[in-house]
Amino acid sequence: MADLTTDFLGIKSPNPFWLASAPPTDKEYNVRRAFDAGWGGVVWKTLGSEGPPVVNVNGPRYGAIYGADRRLLGLNNIELITDRPLAVNLDEITRVKKDYPDRAMIVSIMVPCEEQAWKDILPRVMDTGADGIELNFGCPHGMSERGMGAAVGQVPEYIQMVTEWCKQYYDRPVIVKLTPNITDVRYPARAANAGGADAVSLINTISSITSVNLDSMSPEPMIDGKGSHGGYCGPAVKPIAMNMVAEIARDAETRGLPISGIGGVTTWRDAAEFIALGCGTVQVCTAAMTYGFKIIDEMTAGLSQWMDEKGHKSIADFQGMAVPNVTDWQYLNLNYVTKARIDQEACIQCGRCYAACEDTSHQAISMSPDRVFEVIDEECVACNLCVDVCPVESCITMEELAPGTVDPRTGRVVEADYANWTTHPNNPGAQAAE
Repeated sequence: MADLTTDFLGIKSPNPFWLASAPPTDKEYNVRRAFDAGWGGVVWKTLGSEGPPVVNVNGPRYGAIYGADRRLLGLNNIELITDRPLAVNLDEITRVKKDYPDRAMIVSIMVPCEEQAWKDILPRVMDTGADGIELNFGCPHGMSERGMGAAVGQVPEYIQMVTEWCKQYYDRPVIVKLTPNITDVRYPARAANAGGADAVSLINTISSITSVNLDSMSPEPMIDGKGSHGGYCGPAVKPIAMNMVAEIARDAETRGLPISGIGGVTTWRDAAEFIALGCGTVQVCTAAMTYGFKIIDEMTAGLSQWMDEKGHKSIADFQGMAVPNVTDWQYLNLNYVTKARIDQEACIQCGRCYAACEDTSHQAISMSPDRVFEVIDEECVACNLCVDVCPVESCITMEELAPGTVDPRTGRVVEADYANWTTHPNNPGAQAAE
Protein backbone atom coordinates (compact mmCIF):
# COMPACT_ATOMS: atom_id res chain seq x y z
CA MET A 1 0.00 0.00 0.00
CA ALA A 2 1.23 3.46 -0.87
CA ASP A 3 2.25 5.66 2.03
CA LEU A 4 0.55 9.06 1.78
CA THR A 5 2.39 10.46 4.80
CA THR A 6 3.82 13.87 4.02
CA ASP A 7 6.83 15.64 5.50
CA PHE A 8 6.68 19.26 4.38
CA LEU A 9 9.26 21.53 6.00
CA GLY A 10 9.49 19.01 8.81
CA ILE A 11 5.72 19.25 9.34
CA LYS A 12 4.25 15.77 9.18
CA SER A 13 0.68 15.00 8.12
CA PRO A 14 -1.03 11.68 7.30
CA ASN A 15 -1.68 12.79 3.71
CA PRO A 16 -0.79 15.75 1.48
CA PHE A 17 -4.33 17.17 1.42
CA TRP A 18 -4.64 20.37 3.44
CA LEU A 19 -7.62 22.69 3.62
CA ALA A 20 -6.69 26.16 2.39
CA SER A 21 -7.21 29.32 4.39
CA ALA A 22 -10.87 30.08 3.71
CA PRO A 23 -14.35 29.75 5.25
CA PRO A 24 -13.92 25.97 5.85
CA THR A 25 -11.09 26.73 8.31
CA ASP A 26 -12.62 29.73 10.06
CA LYS A 27 -13.39 28.13 13.41
CA GLU A 28 -12.73 25.23 15.74
CA TYR A 29 -15.96 23.43 14.88
CA ASN A 30 -15.14 23.24 11.18
CA VAL A 31 -11.53 22.23 11.65
CA ARG A 32 -12.38 19.43 14.08
CA ARG A 33 -14.92 18.08 11.58
CA ALA A 34 -12.27 18.26 8.86
CA PHE A 35 -9.69 16.38 10.90
CA ASP A 36 -12.24 13.77 11.94
CA ALA A 37 -13.08 13.31 8.26
CA GLY A 38 -9.42 12.61 7.47
CA TRP A 39 -7.82 15.81 6.18
CA GLY A 40 -4.06 15.90 6.63
CA GLY A 41 -3.82 19.53 7.65
CA VAL A 42 -5.42 22.96 7.57
CA VAL A 43 -4.37 26.52 7.02
CA TRP A 44 -6.48 28.48 9.50
CA LYS A 45 -8.48 31.29 7.94
CA THR A 46 -6.42 34.47 7.85
CA LEU A 47 -5.99 36.27 11.16
CA GLY A 48 -5.62 40.04 11.40
CA SER A 49 -4.39 42.38 14.08
CA GLU A 50 -6.45 43.71 16.98
CA GLY A 51 -6.89 47.08 15.32
CA PRO A 52 -10.17 48.23 13.74
CA PRO A 53 -12.55 45.27 13.50
CA VAL A 54 -12.98 43.47 10.19
CA VAL A 55 -16.60 43.78 9.02
CA ASN A 56 -17.83 41.48 6.26
CA VAL A 57 -20.84 42.17 4.06
CA ASN A 58 -24.20 40.95 5.32
CA GLY A 59 -25.37 39.89 1.91
CA PRO A 60 -24.30 37.50 -0.85
CA ARG A 61 -20.57 36.77 -0.79
CA TYR A 62 -20.22 34.39 -3.72
CA GLY A 63 -20.64 34.44 -7.48
CA ALA A 64 -20.46 31.27 -9.57
CA ILE A 65 -19.65 29.95 -13.03
CA TYR A 66 -21.39 26.71 -13.97
CA GLY A 67 -20.88 24.04 -16.61
CA ALA A 68 -23.72 22.85 -18.83
CA ASP A 69 -24.81 20.36 -16.15
CA ARG A 70 -24.70 23.08 -13.45
CA ARG A 71 -21.51 21.65 -12.08
CA LEU A 72 -19.60 24.37 -10.27
CA LEU A 73 -16.56 25.34 -12.34
CA GLY A 74 -15.56 28.57 -10.64
CA LEU A 75 -16.43 30.46 -7.47
CA ASN A 76 -15.92 34.15 -6.88
CA ASN A 77 -15.94 35.54 -3.33
CA ILE A 78 -15.89 39.00 -1.76
CA GLU A 79 -15.34 37.77 1.80
CA LEU A 80 -12.58 39.33 3.88
CA ILE A 81 -10.28 37.72 6.42
CA THR A 82 -11.75 36.40 9.68
CA ASP A 83 -14.10 38.80 11.43
CA ARG A 84 -13.83 36.85 14.69
CA PRO A 85 -11.68 38.23 17.55
CA LEU A 86 -7.99 37.38 17.39
CA ALA A 87 -7.93 36.00 20.92
CA VAL A 88 -10.83 33.63 20.18
CA ASN A 89 -9.10 32.28 17.09
CA LEU A 90 -5.81 31.79 18.93
CA ASP A 91 -7.51 29.92 21.78
CA GLU A 92 -9.28 27.63 19.31
CA ILE A 93 -6.08 26.94 17.36
CA THR A 94 -4.34 25.99 20.62
CA ARG A 95 -7.07 23.51 21.57
CA VAL A 96 -7.32 21.90 18.15
CA LYS A 97 -3.57 21.46 17.75
CA LYS A 98 -3.35 19.87 21.18
CA ASP A 99 -6.10 17.39 20.34
CA TYR A 100 -4.79 16.58 16.82
CA PRO A 101 -0.99 16.57 17.20
CA ASP A 102 -0.49 14.43 14.07
CA ARG A 103 -2.18 16.95 11.75
CA ALA A 104 -0.55 19.96 10.13
CA MET A 105 -1.75 23.25 11.60
CA ILE A 106 -0.69 26.35 9.68
CA VAL A 107 -1.92 29.82 10.64
CA SER A 108 -2.55 32.37 7.89
CA ILE A 109 -1.75 35.96 8.86
CA MET A 110 -2.38 39.36 7.30
CA VAL A 111 -1.53 42.52 9.24
CA PRO A 112 -0.43 45.99 8.12
CA CYS A 113 2.92 46.25 6.35
CA GLU A 114 4.63 47.56 9.50
CA GLU A 115 7.32 45.73 11.44
CA GLN A 116 5.68 46.31 14.81
CA ALA A 117 2.39 44.78 13.68
CA TRP A 118 4.16 41.54 12.73
CA LYS A 119 6.36 41.62 15.82
CA ASP A 120 3.24 41.86 18.00
CA ILE A 121 1.24 38.99 16.49
CA LEU A 122 3.93 36.39 15.83
CA PRO A 123 4.72 35.46 19.47
CA ARG A 124 1.00 34.99 20.12
CA VAL A 125 0.70 32.65 17.15
CA MET A 126 3.80 30.79 18.30
CA ASP A 127 2.19 30.18 21.69
CA THR A 128 -0.65 28.21 20.05
CA GLY A 129 1.71 25.38 19.16
CA ALA A 130 0.85 25.70 15.47
CA ASP A 131 3.36 24.14 13.08
CA GLY A 132 3.96 27.21 10.96
CA ILE A 133 2.52 30.35 9.41
CA GLU A 134 1.38 31.36 5.96
CA LEU A 135 1.75 35.01 4.98
CA ASN A 136 -1.32 36.06 3.02
CA PHE A 137 0.13 38.21 0.24
CA GLY A 138 -2.53 37.20 -2.23
CA CYS A 139 -6.06 38.32 -1.33
CA PRO A 140 -7.15 40.55 -4.26
CA HIS A 141 -10.17 42.31 -2.75
CA GLY A 142 -11.10 44.36 0.29
CA MET A 143 -7.90 43.94 2.25
CA SER A 144 -5.75 44.90 -0.73
CA GLU A 145 -7.52 48.25 -0.73
CA ARG A 146 -6.11 48.73 2.77
CA GLY A 147 -2.53 48.08 1.67
CA MET A 148 -2.45 44.39 2.57
CA GLY A 149 -2.93 41.08 0.71
CA ALA A 150 -2.22 41.43 -3.00
CA ALA A 151 -1.08 45.02 -2.47
CA VAL A 152 1.98 43.54 -0.75
CA GLY A 153 2.20 40.46 -2.99
CA GLN A 154 2.55 42.61 -6.10
CA VAL A 155 5.67 44.35 -4.78
CA PRO A 156 8.65 41.98 -4.47
CA GLU A 157 10.53 44.37 -2.17
CA TYR A 158 7.63 44.30 0.32
CA ILE A 159 7.49 40.51 0.15
CA GLN A 160 11.16 40.19 1.00
CA MET A 161 10.93 42.78 3.76
CA VAL A 162 7.96 41.22 5.58
CA THR A 163 9.35 37.71 5.15
CA GLU A 164 12.58 38.84 6.80
CA TRP A 165 10.61 40.28 9.72
CA CYS A 166 8.78 37.00 10.17
CA LYS A 167 11.96 34.95 10.06
CA GLN A 168 13.39 37.27 12.70
CA TYR A 169 10.46 37.07 15.10
CA TYR A 170 9.15 33.55 14.44
CA ASP A 171 11.13 30.34 14.82
CA ARG A 172 8.96 27.93 12.83
CA PRO A 173 8.36 27.47 9.08
CA VAL A 174 7.24 30.55 7.17
CA ILE A 175 5.23 29.95 4.00
CA VAL A 176 4.58 32.87 1.66
CA LYS A 177 1.27 32.74 -0.22
CA LEU A 178 1.61 34.35 -3.63
CA THR A 179 -0.88 36.29 -5.69
CA PRO A 180 -1.61 35.28 -9.30
CA ASN A 181 -2.58 38.88 -10.07
CA ILE A 182 0.85 39.72 -11.40
CA THR A 183 2.63 39.53 -14.75
CA ASP A 184 5.41 37.11 -13.78
CA VAL A 185 5.06 35.02 -10.62
CA ARG A 186 8.77 34.25 -10.55
CA TYR A 187 9.65 37.71 -9.21
CA PRO A 188 7.57 37.50 -6.00
CA ALA A 189 8.75 33.90 -5.53
CA ARG A 190 12.35 35.04 -5.82
CA ALA A 191 11.68 37.81 -3.31
CA ALA A 192 10.18 35.35 -0.84
CA ASN A 193 13.18 33.09 -1.28
CA ALA A 194 15.57 36.00 -0.77
CA GLY A 195 13.71 36.93 2.41
CA GLY A 196 14.33 33.47 3.83
CA ALA A 197 10.90 31.91 3.26
CA ASP A 198 10.81 28.20 3.97
CA ALA A 199 8.25 27.65 1.21
CA VAL A 200 5.72 29.35 -1.04
CA SER A 201 2.08 28.48 -1.58
CA LEU A 202 0.12 29.36 -4.68
CA ILE A 203 -2.10 30.43 -6.17
CA ASN A 204 -4.34 32.74 -4.21
CA THR A 205 -7.56 33.80 -5.90
CA ILE A 206 -7.71 35.64 -9.22
CA SER A 207 -9.29 39.09 -9.32
CA SER A 208 -12.58 38.69 -11.17
CA ILE A 209 -16.16 39.59 -11.91
CA THR A 210 -18.08 36.40 -12.69
CA SER A 211 -21.34 37.82 -13.98
CA VAL A 212 -23.52 40.91 -14.38
CA ASN A 213 -27.19 40.95 -13.41
CA LEU A 214 -28.84 42.32 -16.55
CA ASP A 215 -31.92 43.47 -14.66
CA SER A 216 -30.16 45.52 -11.99
CA MET A 217 -27.08 46.09 -14.18
CA SER A 218 -24.86 45.22 -11.23
CA PRO A 219 -22.03 42.69 -10.89
CA GLU A 220 -22.84 39.58 -8.88
CA PRO A 221 -22.79 39.09 -5.96
CA MET A 222 -24.80 42.26 -5.52
CA ILE A 223 -24.89 44.29 -2.32
CA ASP A 224 -27.65 46.90 -2.33
CA GLY A 225 -27.41 47.48 -6.06
CA LYS A 226 -23.61 47.50 -6.25
CA GLY A 227 -20.98 44.86 -6.87
CA SER A 228 -17.21 44.57 -6.59
CA HIS A 229 -14.44 42.45 -8.00
CA GLY A 230 -13.69 39.38 -5.94
CA GLY A 231 -11.36 36.40 -5.82
CA TYR A 232 -11.91 33.58 -8.34
CA CYS A 233 -11.13 29.96 -7.49
CA GLY A 234 -12.27 26.44 -8.29
CA PRO A 235 -11.60 23.93 -11.11
CA ALA A 236 -11.44 26.69 -13.73
CA VAL A 237 -8.24 28.19 -12.26
CA LYS A 238 -6.27 24.93 -12.13
CA PRO A 239 -4.42 25.46 -15.46
CA ILE A 240 -3.29 28.92 -14.36
CA ALA A 241 -2.16 27.60 -10.99
CA MET A 242 -0.20 24.69 -12.44
CA ASN A 243 1.62 26.95 -14.89
CA MET A 244 2.68 29.29 -12.08
CA VAL A 245 3.78 26.37 -9.92
CA ALA A 246 5.85 25.00 -12.80
CA GLU A 247 7.46 28.39 -13.45
CA ILE A 248 8.70 28.52 -9.86
CA ALA A 249 9.73 24.86 -9.78
CA ARG A 250 11.98 25.24 -12.84
CA ASP A 251 13.30 28.75 -12.25
CA ALA A 252 17.03 28.73 -11.52
CA GLU A 253 16.61 31.17 -8.60
CA THR A 254 13.81 29.26 -6.85
CA ARG A 255 14.47 25.68 -7.92
CA GLY A 256 14.24 23.50 -4.82
CA LEU A 257 12.07 25.98 -2.91
CA PRO A 258 9.25 23.89 -1.37
CA ILE A 259 5.80 24.57 -2.81
CA SER A 260 2.29 24.00 -1.48
CA GLY A 261 0.01 23.88 -4.51
CA ILE A 262 -3.38 25.58 -4.56
CA GLY A 263 -5.93 26.12 -7.31
CA GLY A 264 -8.82 23.92 -8.38
CA VAL A 265 -7.73 20.69 -6.68
CA THR A 266 -10.94 18.64 -6.83
CA THR A 267 -9.80 15.04 -7.41
CA TRP A 268 -6.86 12.81 -6.59
CA ARG A 269 -5.66 13.29 -10.16
CA ASP A 270 -5.48 17.05 -9.70
CA ALA A 271 -3.36 16.51 -6.60
CA ALA A 272 -1.06 14.05 -8.38
CA GLU A 273 -0.50 16.58 -11.19
CA PHE A 274 0.43 19.34 -8.75
CA ILE A 275 2.80 17.00 -6.90
CA ALA A 276 4.38 15.90 -10.20
CA LEU A 277 5.09 19.59 -10.84
CA GLY A 278 6.99 19.81 -7.58
CA CYS A 279 4.44 20.45 -4.82
CA GLY A 280 4.95 18.84 -1.43
CA THR A 281 1.34 19.35 -0.35
CA VAL A 282 -1.86 20.54 -2.00
CA GLN A 283 -4.46 22.86 -0.51
CA VAL A 284 -8.18 22.51 -1.18
CA CYS A 285 -11.06 24.93 -0.72
CA THR A 286 -13.75 25.03 -3.41
CA ALA A 287 -14.09 21.25 -3.64
CA ALA A 288 -14.74 21.03 0.10
CA MET A 289 -17.22 23.91 -0.08
CA THR A 290 -19.02 22.17 -2.95
CA TYR A 291 -19.08 18.56 -1.78
CA GLY A 292 -18.29 18.66 1.96
CA PHE A 293 -15.35 17.37 3.97
CA LYS A 294 -15.96 13.69 3.13
CA ILE A 295 -14.58 14.25 -0.35
CA ILE A 296 -11.24 13.54 1.30
CA ASP A 297 -12.09 9.81 1.19
CA GLU A 298 -12.20 9.81 -2.62
CA MET A 299 -9.04 11.91 -2.81
CA THR A 300 -6.92 9.69 -0.56
CA ALA A 301 -8.29 6.41 -1.93
CA GLY A 302 -7.79 7.48 -5.53
CA LEU A 303 -4.26 8.78 -4.98
CA SER A 304 -3.29 5.66 -3.03
CA GLN A 305 -4.64 3.33 -5.72
CA TRP A 306 -2.90 5.22 -8.52
CA MET A 307 0.39 5.19 -6.62
CA ASP A 308 0.07 1.44 -6.10
CA GLU A 309 -0.57 0.94 -9.82
CA LYS A 310 2.47 3.01 -10.72
CA GLY A 311 4.71 1.47 -8.07
CA HIS A 312 5.16 4.68 -6.08
CA LYS A 313 5.60 3.84 -2.42
CA SER A 314 5.61 7.44 -1.18
CA ILE A 315 4.72 10.96 -2.28
CA ALA A 316 8.42 11.70 -2.69
CA ASP A 317 8.71 8.98 -5.34
CA PHE A 318 6.95 11.08 -7.99
CA GLN A 319 7.22 14.59 -6.57
CA GLY A 320 8.66 16.89 -9.24
CA MET A 321 8.94 14.17 -11.89
CA ALA A 322 7.18 16.33 -14.51
CA VAL A 323 9.32 19.42 -13.95
CA PRO A 324 12.18 18.42 -16.32
CA ASN A 325 9.60 17.99 -19.08
CA VAL A 326 8.32 21.55 -18.78
CA THR A 327 10.24 23.64 -21.29
CA ASP A 328 10.05 26.79 -23.38
CA TRP A 329 8.30 26.58 -26.77
CA GLN A 330 11.54 27.10 -28.67
CA TYR A 331 12.85 23.78 -27.38
CA LEU A 332 9.89 21.68 -28.55
CA ASN A 333 10.82 19.03 -31.12
CA LEU A 334 9.65 20.21 -34.52
CA ASN A 335 10.64 16.85 -36.02
CA TYR A 336 7.99 15.04 -33.98
CA VAL A 337 4.93 14.38 -36.20
CA THR A 338 1.48 13.01 -35.37
CA LYS A 339 -1.82 12.63 -37.23
CA ALA A 340 -5.39 12.33 -35.98
CA ARG A 341 -7.06 8.92 -36.21
CA ILE A 342 -10.81 8.27 -35.88
CA ASP A 343 -12.09 4.97 -34.44
CA GLN A 344 -15.06 4.29 -36.70
CA GLU A 345 -16.56 1.77 -34.28
CA ALA A 346 -16.60 4.32 -31.46
CA CYS A 347 -17.77 7.24 -33.66
CA ILE A 348 -21.38 8.35 -33.05
CA GLN A 349 -21.39 10.42 -36.27
CA CYS A 350 -22.23 13.67 -34.48
CA GLY A 351 -20.05 15.65 -36.88
CA ARG A 352 -18.55 17.86 -34.23
CA CYS A 353 -14.99 17.12 -35.35
CA TYR A 354 -15.87 17.89 -38.97
CA ALA A 355 -17.57 21.18 -38.13
CA ALA A 356 -14.70 22.35 -35.95
CA CYS A 357 -11.99 21.41 -38.45
CA GLU A 358 -13.86 22.60 -41.57
CA ASP A 359 -14.95 25.96 -40.16
CA THR A 360 -12.12 26.92 -37.82
CA SER A 361 -9.04 24.84 -38.57
CA HIS A 362 -7.40 23.10 -41.53
CA GLN A 363 -10.16 21.29 -43.47
CA ALA A 364 -8.49 18.00 -42.63
CA ILE A 365 -11.60 15.88 -42.00
CA SER A 366 -13.87 14.64 -44.76
CA MET A 367 -17.54 13.71 -44.46
CA SER A 368 -19.10 11.11 -46.78
CA PRO A 369 -22.78 11.21 -47.83
CA ASP A 370 -23.53 8.57 -45.17
CA ARG A 371 -21.71 10.62 -42.48
CA VAL A 372 -18.48 8.69 -42.22
CA PHE A 373 -15.71 11.01 -41.03
CA GLU A 374 -12.10 10.43 -42.01
CA VAL A 375 -8.85 12.34 -41.57
CA ILE A 376 -7.11 13.80 -44.63
CA ASP A 377 -3.46 13.28 -43.72
CA GLU A 378 -2.24 15.71 -46.37
CA GLU A 379 -4.05 18.55 -44.56
CA CYS A 380 -3.78 17.45 -40.91
CA VAL A 381 -1.38 19.63 -38.91
CA ALA A 382 -1.95 17.55 -35.74
CA CYS A 383 -3.55 20.42 -33.81
CA ASN A 384 -5.81 17.87 -32.04
CA LEU A 385 -8.82 20.21 -31.88
CA CYS A 386 -10.90 17.26 -33.11
CA VAL A 387 -9.78 15.23 -30.08
CA ASP A 388 -10.80 18.01 -27.73
CA VAL A 389 -14.27 18.62 -29.21
CA CYS A 390 -15.20 14.94 -29.67
CA PRO A 391 -17.80 13.90 -27.05
CA VAL A 392 -16.62 10.25 -27.08
CA GLU A 393 -13.51 9.63 -25.05
CA SER A 394 -10.67 8.01 -27.07
CA CYS A 395 -12.71 7.97 -30.27
CA ILE A 396 -10.16 10.29 -31.87
CA THR A 397 -6.50 9.85 -30.97
CA MET A 398 -3.19 11.23 -32.17
CA GLU A 399 -0.87 8.67 -33.80
CA GLU A 400 2.86 9.29 -34.04
CA LEU A 401 4.40 8.78 -37.47
CA ALA A 402 7.29 6.35 -37.34
CA PRO A 403 10.80 7.66 -38.11
CA GLY A 404 11.62 7.22 -41.78
CA THR A 405 8.07 7.68 -43.04
CA VAL A 406 7.07 10.61 -45.19
CA ASP A 407 4.77 13.26 -43.73
CA PRO A 408 1.94 13.47 -46.30
CA ARG A 409 1.42 17.15 -45.53
CA THR A 410 4.99 18.42 -45.89
CA GLY A 411 6.63 15.69 -47.95
CA ARG A 412 9.49 15.54 -45.46
CA VAL A 413 10.90 12.33 -44.02
CA VAL A 414 10.21 12.03 -40.29
CA GLU A 415 13.57 12.05 -38.55
CA ALA A 416 14.54 9.39 -36.05
CA ASP A 417 16.88 11.43 -33.90
CA TYR A 418 14.35 12.92 -31.46
CA ALA A 419 16.74 12.65 -28.52
CA ASN A 420 19.22 15.19 -29.88
CA TRP A 421 16.67 17.86 -30.77
CA THR A 422 18.19 20.32 -28.31
CA THR A 423 21.27 20.53 -30.58
CA HIS A 424 19.53 19.88 -33.91
CA PRO A 425 20.20 22.46 -36.66
CA ASN A 426 16.46 22.93 -37.19
CA ASN A 427 15.97 23.86 -33.53
CA PRO A 428 15.63 27.67 -33.20
CA GLY A 429 16.41 27.38 -29.51
CA ALA A 430 19.74 25.72 -30.25
CA GLN A 431 20.53 28.37 -32.84
CA ALA A 432 19.70 31.13 -30.37
CA ALA A 433 21.97 29.55 -27.78
CA GLU A 434 24.85 29.54 -30.23
